[in-house]
Amino acid sequence: MQPIKTAFFSGTFNPVHSGHLILANYLCEYEGFDEIWISVTPQNPLREKLSCQADKHRIEMLRRAVTGNPKIKATDIEFSLPLPSYTIQTLDFLREQYPEREFTLVIGADNWLLFNRWKESERIIAEYRIVIYPRRSYEVDETALPPTVRYCHAPVIEISSTRIREGIASGKNMNYFVPQSVYDYITSHGLYQK
Repeated sequence: MQPIKTAFFSGTFNPVHSGHLILANYLCEYEGFDEIWISVTPQNPLREKLSCQADKHRIEMLRRAVTGNPKIKATDIEFSLPLPSYTIQTLDFLREQYPEREFTLVIGADNWLLFNRWKESERIIAEYRIVIYPRRSYEVDETALPPTVRYCHAPVIEISSTRIREGIASGKNMNYFVPQSVYDYITSHGLYQK
């Protein structure tokens, strides 16, 4: 029986926005994945830890954002693992818990260029598949990629969670930058306001 090809896309998602969802949809429809699991990271080792309250909001916004697309799943699986969140630990856990699935790590070109700083990066490359999506101003030499790593030509969507938070804080309407269900959640909870 063929494994279920599952892309694993982890990030801060503070908040999840339309660019994240366009990428996820592209990966399922054009890159051969059966499903994509989007995971809120509780603590990126290279970033500052957010509050528990912020974690709950990020998870709930992600759940709302992916409702309606059976190929895209929200997961908080990394919250059950030790902190900080190291990708190798998450991938090993997923492989053990879901042997019927073949997981592929999804990362941006910006992260690929510093991938050697990730914990056990060589083992990730040796034991798992990786798909890199484009980011503006980050060039990846496709001819130099290891056999387990491939570059996809997903559309480059220049939306950032930082800009959305800043826009909301300054009173701008950021309605179309995030799904309506997420925008309604942000508004009803007064998130990112000064």
